[in-house]
Amino acid sequence: MSSMSMDDLESRRGWVVFAAIVMFSVGCFRIISGISYLANSHKINDFTAGLFGDNMWAWGIWDLGIAVIALWAGYSLLGGGSFGRVVSYIWAVLVIVNSFSIMRWEPWFAFAMIALAIFVIYGLASSPSETYEPASSSGPPQ
Repeated sequence: MSSMSMDDLESRRGWVVFAAIVMFSVGCFRIISGISYLANSHKINDFTAGLFGDNMWAWGIWDLGIAVIALWAGYSLLGGGSFGRVVSYIWAVLVIVNSFSIMRWEPWFAFAMIALAIFVIYGLASSPSETYEPASSSGPPQ
């Protein structure tokens, strides 16, 4: 038996739901950006020196792949799966590293993203990986 109360467990479960909502929002925004890349919009930043060069369709496929992984991770978090935890931890660490790299140009955005990633890490680290159900007894309590 654990010494954790049900109220404490429920509040920690709320942090996991918060992390799942963050992953769902990452997935939705990546779907939007992936579709805009596939539409070959010229209103997007110049990525000619990037990983895929100026091949906007490759950036679109990349973003749609990230969207699928993020949505899957959010669904996994809500179901109590470990895949969502691993992907969320990796996402948060990458966001922190990326935010420190853009801190010089976008300090407020970088600070907000670091805070969001820290909240996700805290939420996942402070909650147990499995939920505990109260034991049901078939007879009267002893």
